Amino acid sequence: MLVWKSLVWKTSIPRSWSVKSLSVKSLSVKRSLSIRSVAAAFVLGLVLMVSSGLAAQAAGPQPFDSKAFASAQAAGKPILVEIHASWCPTCKAQAPILAKLEGQDKFRNLVVFRVDYDSQKEAVRAFGARMQSTLIAFKGKHEVGRSVGDTNETSIAALLGKAI
Repeated sequence: MLVWKSLVWKTSIPRSWSVKSLSVKSLSVKRSLSIRSVAAAFVLGLVLMVSSGLAAQAAGPQPFDSKAFASAQAAGKPILVEIHASWCPTCKAQAPILAKLEGQDKFRNLVVFRVDYDSQKEAVRAFGARMQSTLIAFKGKHEVGRSVGDTNETSIAALLGKAI
């Protein structure tokens, strides 16, 4: 209600508008919107977005969490672990390539974890990574491939393909 009031006050909506039914009487074409139809349209849009995979794709990599990683492994999911540093030029070059590949339908089920090279040293050691820009692919609990410093889209796609 607060948003509606501020909208009304800022735009000086004519008195002929009825807030109860949300109909506009001052226009030549009368259109009525019920709260139910607005809610139904919102829910339909949300369902379509989720079913098309856009919600998952927009999320990008999630920060590494050992419990979430173990859960994804136990579920047998395809996993990519990125050892990433914000200051790393190679990591910055990998980011748009990974985003493009992760957006492809082929990789829609890929779970991506980003390990911060500087603040998650224990995880970096646990994965046996010696430097940032390391990409590690898992198929469930099994490591199926690894690359370091790769910025070639074709070879990164091949690495991700091993996890599928």
